Amino acid sequence: MFNVLFHADWSTSSNKRWAVCAVRQGSGWYVMEAFQVTSSAEFLNRLFSTDDPVLAGFDFPIGVPAGYGARTGAGDFLTALELFGHGRWFDFYRIAETASEVSIERPFYPRVSSANAKQAHLLNAHGVSSSDALRRQCERATDLRHAACPLFWTLGGNQVGKAAIAGWQEIIAPARARGARLWPFDGALQELSREAVVLAETYPAEAYGHIDVKFDRSRESKRRQEDRASKATAISKWAERNHVEFSAEMLRSIQGGFSRHATGEDRFDAALGLFGMIEVVEGRRAEGGSTPDARSWEGWILGQAA
Repeated sequence: MFNVLFHADWSTSSNKRWAVCAVRQGSGWYVMEAFQVTSSAEFLNRLFSTDDPVLAGFDFPIGVPAGYGARTGAGDFLTALELFGHGRWFDFYRIAETASEVSIERPFYPRVSSANAKQAHLLNAHGVSSSDALRRQCERATDLRHAACPLFWTLGGNQVGKAAIAGWQEIIAPARARGARLWPFDGALQELSREAVVLAETYPAEAYGHIDVKFDRSRESKRRQEDRASKATAISKWAERNHVEFSAEMLRSIQGGFSRHATGEDRFDAALGLFGMIEVVEGRRAEGGSTPDARSWEGWILGQAA
């Protein structure tokens, strides 16, 4: 199985990109301090710098809704990914200024905030009647979670489209060009662990519960340092049970709520997302992503229950 894990909390803003690395140590893991990702190219070089199997998780969507994918005629997401940004698909990553510019070849909207920009316009432009038609299965609401923002919508605090655009262009496509494999499109983790570098989609907020970290929404927020620090005991208990050791710097960060700075939330999510990856790699949580749609077009969030 994998000997090196990376998890990156991603953003379109470089000062909000933070990552954490863990290396296999005996029967457990050694987790190092979070570091800022100042260059996508340098981060990729780091992933490819070892001969050990590497699993790298990123908290941006990797995949498209199956309905949209079928309309592209590309066959599957990996094929489409090579087309996006070229030829017929040259404008794919250019966010539409107006709803009239939205098309299958230019699906993201809107580029800037406007009183005239509404999700209904995006639905009409894509020829669908509900937001769920523009969501992947792993983004739809369940009894345990709210629905995520549709991939192609790029306005508001919970939008993920811009991060996907940045991540696919700066990380996924160049990594694939260097031979990286993409879970679950290229196969299950067990078979992919024989490869040098494997990339996967994560969702840190999903991972909180996987390691018994919970925020009381009525009085707590991960944006507050003291609330993040209050989770140190739960994190430490999880680590003790599962043979996870922290560097001195990481331990101080956990106990101190990952600092009072605005980046504390990003560093916290980078760490918690990695802890969730450990749960999956060690087999304590199913990886997911085994459905035909997930394997062909939509992808899946690592460790998320169906």
